[in-house]
Amino acid sequence: MAQDKIQMPSSGGGIVRYFDDYKSKIEFSPWVVVVMIVVVILIEVLFYIFLSNRLV
Repeated sequence: MAQDKIQMPSSGGGIVRYFDDYKSKIEFSPWVVVVMIVVVILIEVLFYIFLSNRLV
């Protein structure tokens, strides 16, 4: 007679969830990260515009 229950292998075997183990004291919201990236891009563009003619 066939078995009524089929046992499937464990789906979480060997997977470690590191984000549950450690909580950083410094956290940035996504908007702060976006603003920081935009500021860096603007600084690079300004350096390119004002300093590229002086280096040649």
